[in-house]
Amino acid sequence: MADVPEDLQYSPEHEWVDGEVAVGGEVTVGITAHAADALGDIVYVEAPEVGATVTAGEVCGELESTKAVSELYSPITGTVTAVNEALANTPEDINSDPFVAGWIFKATITEEPSGLLDAAGYVELTE
Repeated sequence: MADVPEDLQYSPEHEWVDGEVAVGGEVTVGITAHAADALGDIVYVEAPEVGATVTAGEVCGELESTKAVSELYSPITGTVTAVNEALANTPEDINSDPFVAGWIFKATITEEPSGLLDAAGYVELTE
């Protein structure tokens, strides 16, 4: 099983969330190692723009790999505060280091999150 850090929360669509998962909290969002492995070599990332509103469960970007184009879903509802600009030049960071260098965006949560899984719940989902 791919690495699943215990201190993060996860969406059923294979995104991870790190930070204060509550209204007003700022979180960092990326995709899991499981999703990165399934996609293969990522060659392009289309992230939401700073200032954009993202809605939990809705598409907010795309990830293009050598295998396919996959939609990026937001695990939270909020306002984007930062985007990982380094991914424009090194999208492969998502494959090599999905939980640190491969983060995709940061956002301030505006609605109470629901449906996120802990690490054990995510492992169960992916087995």
